[in-house]
Amino acid sequence: MKQNELVRILEAVLMSAEKPMSASQLMRYFSPEEAVTKRSITEALAEMSGRCDGRGFELRQVASGYRYQTRPEYRDWVSKHWDERPPRYSRALLEILALIIYRQPTTRAEIEEIRGVAVSSNIIKTLEERGWIRVVGHKEVPGRPAMFGTTPQLLDYFNLNSLDDLPALSELKNLPDG
Repeated sequence: MKQNELVRILEAVLMSAEKPMSASQLMRYFSPEEAVTKRSITEALAEMSGRCDGRGFELRQVASGYRYQTRPEYRDWVSKHWDERPPRYSRALLEILALIIYRQPTTRAEIEEIRGVAVSSNIIKTLEERGWIRVVGHKEVPGRPAMFGTTPQLLDYFNLNSLDDLPALSELKNLPDG
């Protein structure tokens, strides 16, 4: 298959995809006779990304794959399409999420010990329903409490490729209180 045809097919697939798609997932769209390799897909994705330069959208690689998205600097204009407001999260939810992100895998009791207050079941439920955290195991102590960790959906939501894209915890400790 010629490169320019591969690029057009991948553009169409990614434009219509509901979620980011990895190169392996994109491979499934081609038959063996089409002789499309993972390398040719990766090269096509790089070309597609370059074609977005100077445009109002970009091809972005996030944790679970590639997706087209509007550039962040056009957020104010694009957001006028929707009447709904982005969800507002409580300070408690954000604190708990941060603790899970930076200390994973961690248990509810460990979070409560650090925060000094009980963790609301509703907060854990909200984070699980959003697909941002999941049970990744059980701690080998009496009661075998669930240990929580993050998911690729969390990384996708915050436009991250990996947890390494987050600032180091030591950098956050130096921020002024807001």
